[in-house]
Amino acid sequence: MMAASKPAPVSNPVLTPPRERAMLWLLALTQFTVIMDFMVMMPLAPQLMQAFSIGPAAVSGAVSAYAWCAGLSGLLAATYIDRFDRKKLLLTMFCLFTVSNLACALAPNFHVLLWSRAFAGLTGGVLGAIVMAIIGDVIPAERRGAATGVVMTSFAMAAVGGVPIGVVLAAHFGWASPFYLLVVLSLLIWLAAARVLPSLTAHMGAAPTPLRQVMPNLLALFKERRHLEAFALSIVNMTAGMLVIPFVSPVLVGNLGLAPADVTWVYLAGGCATLFSARLIGRWADRAGKQQVYRWVSLLSIAPLLFVTHLPQLPLLALMLVFPFFMALVSGRTIPLQALLTTIPEGQKRGAFLSANSALQSFGSGLGAWLGGLSLQTDAAGHISGYGWNGWLAALLSLWTVWWVARVRGAAPQGARA
Repeated sequence: MMAASKPAPVSNPVLTPPRERAMLWLLALTQFTVIMDFMVMMPLAPQLMQAFSIGPAAVSGAVSAYAWCAGLSGLLAATYIDRFDRKKLLLTMFCLFTVSNLACALAPNFHVLLWSRAFAGLTGGVLGAIVMAIIGDVIPAERRGAATGVVMTSFAMAAVGGVPIGVVLAAHFGWASPFYLLVVLSLLIWLAAARVLPSLTAHMGAAPTPLRQVMPNLLALFKERRHLEAFALSIVNMTAGMLVIPFVSPVLVGNLGLAPADVTWVYLAGGCATLFSARLIGRWADRAGKQQVYRWVSLLSIAPLLFVTHLPQLPLLALMLVFPFFMALVSGRTIPLQALLTTIPEGQKRGAFLSANSALQSFGSGLGAWLGGLSLQTDAAGHISGYGWNGWLAALLSLWTVWWVARVRGAAPQGARA
């Protein structure tokens, strides 16, 4: 009697080039809604304060609630993200994210809005990890830089189109209108994703991991030296950027005297530059190597970090010419980093690893913003001092990442398909 043969290993589908491009742009649009959802809260602060009779600290608390819940959800997702079909999990979390934005739009008071923002963080926080896991599952390692560059244009799309449109809508139709816009966009993207995204189950293996092993497997992620070295790079990279990024707008208004509306033009110029630079940096990472490109972009980003934190008095046009270098380089170093991170774990652990990394990135973001705020002082005239120290600390941390990235190595050779 012949022995029963082992079942053939499940492999993910190989997509045609047109369907692969469609998938990447759908993932970029998914990320766009998540980024816009987070970014649009800050310019809405004056209207929220008036609508709910609250102070700036309360609005800041709503922003923080999203960030911390996003980090928590990313960590918790590491316990289950690799147990499900990537497509089904993305569609489920994206549906819940859409519901959270509808709850924000319908919030009758600030307490409901705060809980809705927390729920948005819990759902949106894991979407980024799922998106990167899909790229790692479908795209060969030698092309992941370019693929990541396409998805990272979501940041530029949010800065160029999403946030300005949301602010204009809020000015004419009330603070809730950007969230209604996000609900409509999310529904359209969800329908397209349901049609275009393939089912991805190869990472699940022959049998699901027993529930009793879920927590030990999560803890095991933090016992591998290769993982810890990658986590350290990811945290410090985010901390360095967030020492500077959250305070750009207040400094432009308080120190340089720009009108709040003019700040939109500065970010618009930076977003347009990022829209083009993201894909170029991604292709460069595939050609020259992800560690090498990260090293160069991170090193080059030090100059704009120091310039922005030591700004002389400049007219609006000059700022619109300078700010694109800041946006393109500071955000651009994340592209080779994210592509590199997809190569660190084995395929069966990729989702869990990227979820844990997403949580740690949120921690790094919060740490950078907190440390950055400690060094700033505002006088009676609204001028902000101490920003230069943030720039020097961000520069030192960036130099550390330039040295450390050489230690971060993947589980397989860069050119191999994971």
